Amino acid sequence: MPLPPATAPRARKHRRSVVFEGFRRDDGLWDIEGRLVDVKDLDIEVNGGIRRRGEPIHDFSVRVTIDRAMNVVDVEASADCTPFTGVCDRIIPDYRKIVGLNLFRGFLKSVKTLFGDTRGCAHISELLMGVPTAAFQTFASDVKPSEYERKPPHLDRCHALSADSEIVRLHYPRWYVERTEGPVSGD
Repeated sequence: MPLPPATAPRARKHRRSVVFEGFRRDDGLWDIEGRLVDVKDLDIEVNGGIRRRGEPIHDFSVRVTIDRAMNVVDVEASADCTPFTGVCDRIIPDYRKIVGLNLFRGFLKSVKTLFGDTRGCAHISELLMGVPTAAFQTFASDVKPSEYERKPPHLDRCHALSADSEIVRLHYPRWYVERTEGPVSGD
């Protein structure tokens, strides 16, 4: 169901687009690519110049190459448009530090630790936050529930996929846990 109409007249000032795409490579690895683009709906001053309405303020991309176990084997990042050319893009090589991390074992925490505050680019780090779920969605069409040898990483990450849910009972019976009702508070 879409959002209800806005309750007051308004004028859009900014648009942020974030897109992820997943690719299976011929060498058995997978590429997850993300792109973040910010544009304004009016001309603005940026770093002593004018960015015209509709021209990107930010245009950042990442490509994270992973193996089937969700280990990061390579990463590339780019800054095609920044407000501070020659400054924002200097930090990009530091993102090689994520090589060796696993998308489902401490990845988000590691990215925050490695690149939080002034240690990284807020936009590239933000893109990396979406890579694990984009990777999962990329794999979802290739891996059947019965093929998981270990508990699938997406179980117990939302209410629909709680280990005691009907969805898990039907589609992931190996990891279904019957709900145990505890005593009601105040009894």
